[in-house]
Amino acid sequence: MINIAAIEHYLPENVLTNSDLEKEFPEWNAAKINAKIGIDVRHVAGENETSLDLAFEACQKLFKTYDKSNIDFILFCTQSPDYFLPTTACMLQDKLELPKKTGALDFNLGCSGFVYGLALAKGLISIGLAKNVLLVTAETYSKFLDKEDKSNRSIFGDAAAVTIVEKDDSKADFQFSVGTDGSGFENLIVKNGASRFGKSDDTTLFMNGPEIFNFTIENIPGLVEDTLSKNSLTMEDIDLFVFHQANSYMLNYLRKKCKIPEDKFVIDMKDSGNTVSATIPIALESALKNGKIKSGSKVLIAGFGVGYSWAAGIIEF
Repeated sequence: MINIAAIEHYLPENVLTNSDLEKEFPEWNAAKINAKIGIDVRHVAGENETSLDLAFEACQKLFKTYDKSNIDFILFCTQSPDYFLPTTACMLQDKLELPKKTGALDFNLGCSGFVYGLALAKGLISIGLAKNVLLVTAETYSKFLDKEDKSNRSIFGDAAAVTIVEKDDSKADFQFSVGTDGSGFENLIVKNGASRFGKSDDTTLFMNGPEIFNFTIENIPGLVEDTLSKNSLTMEDIDLFVFHQANSYMLNYLRKKCKIPEDKFVIDMKDSGNTVSATIPIALESALKNGKIKSGSKVLIAGFGVGYSWAAGIIEF
């Protein structure tokens, strides 16, 4: 039904290493940070660098090998848009000089956003509204982080990933699984700055790490089982599992709980950190380049986090 024809990503030039964090917080040890969360380096957007800017740079890399005239729809996933309005996807259409007949919309999701984006792209393609969708996942969470918040600063990085989703009738029509539990919304939130609390200089991100961990462990094993069942597949049918790259501790716990073989499970965030909606496409791109994903591979992807929101699906390459 759909095919991922290309993936590219862009990381900002500014970097924050574990050694940098150790200098700011002497009670922390660079090696222990890596051992705990599996991250050495995260990239940080410049003061005047936005999600739109990162997305544009990723697209410029993509267009070195992909003809942008094929694109007929932009889906832009971000929780750090340039403006409340207008839509960032509309601005990207103009900046890329795509035809005015190109459709464009934003959607606000975090760590499940890439999987939701694939489902939305599939829907657009299935009703004939698009043939080649540019799925953008771009975040600059660093702009929401307090300078003294050493925990979240060690986890999150900024990035953009761009993925071409195209109509391909030779691919199997795999189904997606999604879920929501909005009762946990306050456990990962930027509380101020929007309509509920109005204008504010305090737009810092709050994350209740233990509650996010508990939510993930309670819901994601069932999500994997449901996705396999919907598609009449077993664990043995899947060549690779690519989950949202939250942190290595959580991923290893999930892998064991889901009983996924280590050689079929991707952990790939050492040089980029948790880039929210961009982690899965970045990990997929890496797996394609290093040969872990081959022609015909079936890959189960799963995203989960802020909202609470979760989604999973099967991709055939």
